[in-house]
Amino acid sequence: MNTIIDTNFDFPNQTSLYKGKVREVYNINNEQLVMIATDRLSAFDVVMPKGIPYKGQILNQIATKMMKATEDLVPNWLVATPDPNVAIGHLCKPFKVEMVIRGYMSGHAAREYKLGKRMLCGVPMPEGMKENDKFPEPIITPATKAEMGDHDEDISREDILKRGIVSEQDYRVLEDYTRKLFQRGSEIAASRGLILVDTKYEFGKTNDGQIVLIDEIHTPDSSRYFYAEGYQERQDRGEAQKQLSKEFVRQWLIANGFQGHEGQTVPEMSDDYIESVSERYIELYENITGDTFVKADLSNIQERIEANVLEFFK
Repeated sequence: MNTIIDTNFDFPNQTSLYKGKVREVYNINNEQLVMIATDRLSAFDVVMPKGIPYKGQILNQIATKMMKATEDLVPNWLVATPDPNVAIGHLCKPFKVEMVIRGYMSGHAAREYKLGKRMLCGVPMPEGMKENDKFPEPIITPATKAEMGDHDEDISREDILKRGIVSEQDYRVLEDYTRKLFQRGSEIAASRGLILVDTKYEFGKTNDGQIVLIDEIHTPDSSRYFYAEGYQERQDRGEAQKQLSKEFVRQWLIANGFQGHEGQTVPEMSDDYIESVSERYIELYENITGDTFVKADLSNIQERIEANVLEFFK
């Protein structure tokens, strides 16, 4: 199936192009950004060799919907979405931290806990917890942002301030926005029969100094969801939770001997497996948004994107 793995457009007044793990960002006249969500799949901070059909569209459309559902709480960078894979917004200078917030002891936190650690990013984790138990209060466990292919690293609030990565005044705003967004995201998830387990937010400053939410929000790439129905019963029986995130990809990679460590090779993904991942992403979209997914035309994605972006800038 046709996927979009790489772009190399030359838009009017384009000044630069940045390629992240999944998104490609075109700077227009140092005022606006054209962000293209590709179909690249990243896990363990490694980009997989094959793309996933519709993945970029799914991430872009979930993020757009969630930005609109939270803009009364936290200002964001978004101006328009002229194409299923494209978001256009204000140029921002990103903060070099990802604001990770965890309501439950899952994923990375659970892996650290199993190793005997009771402190994550300078935040204590209570004794006697089981994997996927709810924390008494959500905890913020920031990570330093990595360039493509490098691992993001855990960092404490104290280190962020001590190293001058973010000023104390700005960091207070980031923490406040993170908690508000997570609260709203949890309410939206609950209305869909889901639990928002953990997620990450990224922020930047506009040219006039306003702190705004950027990048994606509440997508299956940036967030972990559980199905609410049966959650407690599964916890009581010590069973794995029914997840709605890309954790299923990570688990498949682990089962096939890959966790992003040096010397490991990414396992071959068959066409059938790629299609099954695409179907899971569509399921994620419909569960998270409550909308039926409408597949975009894949016959020539590059031409479609270019035409829609040029039409917007007319």
